[in-house]
Amino acid sequence: MTLTKKLLGAVGATALALAAAAPASAEDREFNWSGSLTIVSDYIFRGISFTNEDPTLQGYLEFTYGIAYVGFWASGIGGDDAAFLGPWEVDYYAGIRPSTGPVNWDFGVLYYTYGDRQNGADFNDDADYVEFQILASTTVDKFTFGLKGYYTPDQEIAAPETYTIEGTVAYALPAFTVSGAEWSPTLSGGVGYWGSEANDVYFGAGGGFFLGDDEITYWNAGLKITVERFFMDFRYWDTEVDANAGLETLADERFLFSAGVTFP
Repeated sequence: MTLTKKLLGAVGATALALAAAAPASAEDREFNWSGSLTIVSDYIFRGISFTNEDPTLQGYLEFTYGIAYVGFWASGIGGDDAAFLGPWEVDYYAGIRPSTGPVNWDFGVLYYTYGDRQNGADFNDDADYVEFQILASTTVDKFTFGLKGYYTPDQEIAAPETYTIEGTVAYALPAFTVSGAEWSPTLSGGVGYWGSEANDVYFGAGGGFFLGDDEITYWNAGLKITVERFFMDFRYWDTEVDANAGLETLADERFLFSAGVTFP
């Protein structure tokens, strides 16, 4: 875990130095917005189901000006997790997306918020937490490679200190035309490691932050098809979890289907 934090720190320092050296283009300083509305068969967050394998609705709205951005993302939460986190999740985020040569960067901060729970808990607001991210990606021919790093400071019952490293790869398959519309398929997959440290709330009672574990390895692979503003995604998810109290079922292998539309 110490090595993971050192790697995140090194990547962050290097990325910030590169971003500072990147020149700003006047023609890029334009206001834009984007969004999407998606139906998913399951809400999976880093390998863990937040809807007990039930479908839900998700969406986001984002505003950009040059390399700066701000937005929010929302999803329903159901199943067993509704008793702990609430019937919905809304994440607010902001950051910058500079480029240095062939590498695209994303330095951001996210604020995860959850709806009031209905189980009489007296720490509903404490479930909200802040996370920092550093993302890098580059495209070589039809391949796009990505490396993501996330760091969550210790926030007591909301979250202990956690850190995540995730690698992704995508391959753009040849596009084809059906009834005058272009279909663009992409194969993609990723593998991630999510670890945590003990704090006054977690591990003291013998239970880790991730379904009873203090670390998780997760992976996914699938096919996404884009048709103009519409898209479909067929994806397989799995994790390496050794949870207690039967909670490991929330991280079992599963197939995820999602379909949606992007705006504008």
